[in-house]
Amino acid sequence: MKKRITAVLLALALTCTAALTGCVTAAPVSDGAEGKQLTVAVNSDTGSMDPAGSIALTYLAYSVSALDELLTFDENGDIEYRAAESHEVSDDQTVWTFHLREDACWSDGSPVTAADFYNTITRALDPASGSGYANYLFPIENAEAVYNGEAELESLGVEMPDDKTLIFHLEEPCVYFPDLLRLPVYTPSCAKYADSVESGWDKNPDTSLANGPFCLAEYVPDQYFVLEKNEYYWNADAVSLDRIVYRFFDDAQSMANAYEAGEVDVATSLSSTVMEAYEGQDDLFVTDLIATRYIYMNLDVEPLDDVRVREALNLAIDREALCSIVGSDTEPTRSLVAKYMKDRNTGEYFVDGAEPPFEEDVERARQLLAEAGYPDGEGFPELTYRYPTLEMDSDTAQVVQEQLKQNLNITIRLEAQELQANYSARHAGDFDLCRMNWTADFADPFTYLSMLTSNSTYNCSGIRDEAYDALVEQAGRETDPEERTALMHEAEQLAVGEQFYIIPLYAMKSVNLVNPDVTGIRQVPASGALEYRYADIG
Repeated sequence: MKKRITAVLLALALTCTAALTGCVTAAPVSDGAEGKQLTVAVNSDTGSMDPAGSIALTYLAYSVSALDELLTFDENGDIEYRAAESHEVSDDQTVWTFHLREDACWSDGSPVTAADFYNTITRALDPASGSGYANYLFPIENAEAVYNGEAELESLGVEMPDDKTLIFHLEEPCVYFPDLLRLPVYTPSCAKYADSVESGWDKNPDTSLANGPFCLAEYVPDQYFVLEKNEYYWNADAVSLDRIVYRFFDDAQSMANAYEAGEVDVATSLSSTVMEAYEGQDDLFVTDLIATRYIYMNLDVEPLDDVRVREALNLAIDREALCSIVGSDTEPTRSLVAKYMKDRNTGEYFVDGAEPPFEEDVERARQLLAEAGYPDGEGFPELTYRYPTLEMDSDTAQVVQEQLKQNLNITIRLEAQELQANYSARHAGDFDLCRMNWTADFADPFTYLSMLTSNSTYNCSGIRDEAYDALVEQAGRETDPEERTALMHEAEQLAVGEQFYIIPLYAMKSVNLVNPDVTGIRQVPASGALEYRYADIG
């Protein structure tokens, strides 16, 4: 009872905060509709819903219920076929053939064809589309050359002998290729309507067709979007919900308040105060998030082009103290690869297979800064740290600012930005220091290591390291599991423990509130995110 009272008191406080800030969104018009409806609170409206475009949180919420990839992996690591019903791979692992389901249909009843997958791929390979995932197409023959304008689209190693067969010809063996298939650029977009990332087809229910269990029925910018059951889905009999409503909220407090008020059934990505308030209750659903929160340093900005400065910044941050302030849902990390990502070969956490890339050492940090020409911080320019206006990021920014002032006597100016503006600034390279968070897209360390390669579309900080590129490339084609793991550890050590290209901060747990009457929620094994496609309400 005491814990319940604590939760109610917290909710009252959140209600007051929401009333003052005015950040509770309007109720969806579908609230009065018949049937089983699940309402989910999510972070603010961000990015495109076109898998070939510049996607962010909104697409991730939408796609997990509305789009079927060719195949995925379940929690046991076994293949789960979705848009495809079978596949073959050549002995040298360079030719992958997928056979689409004969009964796979779009939400308007038209058939899903190989051309729909090709449509996303080719549009993503146009740099104008702004896809951050385009480089994950580069294992395909000539894909990188097409992206760079050095080859014609006709040379791309994608073959469609008929409407239901899709063949990928790879440049060389790629042991993690099946993992890539869950990425946006490998999912289909209906060739009849999905013509451009700028045309608006992706948020128009008449043209935004889905091949998954649910399809878009309504989209109200900055308020909510509604998914309704796709009656043409090949596995529709296994889908219990009639609709899923995603409501946008500006902050975690508003989401927690909406849950307590019974306005939503699920509230995701909440603060550690909620975890403490709901401890021991059935509503609380805490999972390991396969994600790393870190800081990008722009190597094109002085003095961040000096490795001694980058190392000093890393060594001067007390991550234990940082996490004690930010919240009990965080845990210090000194790695880029997510702390909770498992090594498939050993079943243990990947980061535990090697020593941490570095250890914190304030005295060493001061010495390095002096060697770089800034004794006791003298003459060090004021750098700006840009971060989203989220509570966790604001707290993090203030602690980092204070620690760097205390330990190195340097001044960091803080600049909070709306989430979408922060994404845009980072992608444009318009920053000195910028907050970065990466939740794994697939269950392999390559999802992290590949982001720092010279040709990565997510490399926003000017990293150009031939030795690192070579290690990551070698790891990508290595077929011996132990050798591949060793190469990936070597690559991470080079990037994070020798060149200090990033400032890793902490790993996180995902704090969620879920109505106990809701069943069948699954976790996406690759990321730890919640999946509602087969959920039900008792």
